[in-house]
Amino acid sequence: MEVKREDMENENEFGSITRREMLAGSAIAVAALAITKVTGSEAAPVAPTVTPVESAGLTFNVNGKAVNLEMDTRTTLLDALREHLHLTGTKKGCDHGQCGACTVLVNGRRINSCLSLALQHQDDSITTIEGIGTPESLHPMQSAFIKHDGYQCGYCTPGQICSAVAVLEEIKAGVPSHVSADLKAPMVFSNAEFRERMSGNICRCGAYSNIAEAAAEVAGVKG
Repeated sequence: MEVKREDMENENEFGSITRREMLAGSAIAVAALAITKVTGSEAAPVAPTVTPVESAGLTFNVNGKAVNLEMDTRTTLLDALREHLHLTGTKKGCDHGQCGACTVLVNGRRINSCLSLALQHQDDSITTIEGIGTPESLHPMQSAFIKHDGYQCGYCTPGQICSAVAVLEEIKAGVPSHVSADLKAPMVFSNAEFRERMSGNICRCGAYSNIAEAAAEVAGVKG
């Protein structure tokens, strides 16, 4: 006996449950079990527990002044400087340690403050762009940036200056870079050395040549 396709479809539709209906019913049942406790009868959904935010105290030195803060333990050094101490010269760029706009000096060494938790710096000495120099008493690097137009929009400039100041100290201390030809010889400022060491500081305006000229002047090197 030949069974027509229309008869099979009608039987599937009216005579028994379809695959789609079975899957839909299973999904509803699983969802119901996930949000209720089965105690013979349905109970109200269980409210999620909320973990309280932990806070802790921090004492460190910022631009020559002792500072005491109470903050969320997840606060980055960048946010502590900007949001708690209102030192907004340090910029939040990528917030992923890729642009260098948030560069500050910690115990004389440069770091990306967006990648460091504030609580890691108990008793440390922090220097931001506000501590490098002031409008009344500019640091030589700041003066050189102005002279050589080492900026355009200026957003990356605080990080560029902090990093450039640290670079000159690294060279003076004999810290090598990836382009240093002789690790046993004294480190000497050069355009290649400076550009390599500053590669973590991004200038989207492209003022790199001017920045290098400013640093060369401070280092006492003629271009």
